[in-house]
Amino acid sequence: MPRPLGDLEDAVMTRVWEWNRPVTVREVLEDLQKERSIAYTTVMTVLDNLHQKGWVRREAEGRAYRYEAVSTRAAYAAALMNEAWSASDNPAAALVAFFGMMSPEQRHALRDAVRMVQADEPAEEPEAAEGTEQQVEAAPRPAPAEEGEAQAAAEADGEGGPSEGDEPGAGTGGKGR
Repeated sequence: MPRPLGDLEDAVMTRVWEWNRPVTVREVLEDLQKERSIAYTTVMTVLDNLHQKGWVRREAEGRAYRYEAVSTRAAYAAALMNEAWSASDNPAAALVAFFGMMSPEQRHALRDAVRMVQADEPAEEPEAAEGTEQQVEAAPRPAPAEEGEAQAAAEADGEGGPSEGDEPGAGTGGKGR
């Protein structure tokens, strides 16, 4: 399971992900120095640590290495969300709370993602043979702590009406990203 990256690790990985090509310590250093004072050896150590943790692979080029991301930032974020959700003693409540924190734009992206996943699923589940009915216990739907959480959960289920970001010209108010 992935652990969240530290601030400097995240700053380095952000460059590796954004550039989407093998990078040198010098390239990352020069870009980071636009924002902060940092030593070459610090960036080299961070990239070496990221290599040891499996976040980047490296290939020797002369006396230096070129580093390349092993996976995408989206895959990293998804793994962190999955780990946090799996650690919850009440995953349904955790999802409702998470949906309640989302901006209208994020909920719209979530609905699009659910549609994409559902499009990949088979249209109908095969029926169980006679006498082998499976009993599936539905998870209780927790009472939302905030009014917006109920709407977010309903929208994620496809039950809610349009959110303020769904209509053309609608405001983009709501919580930040």
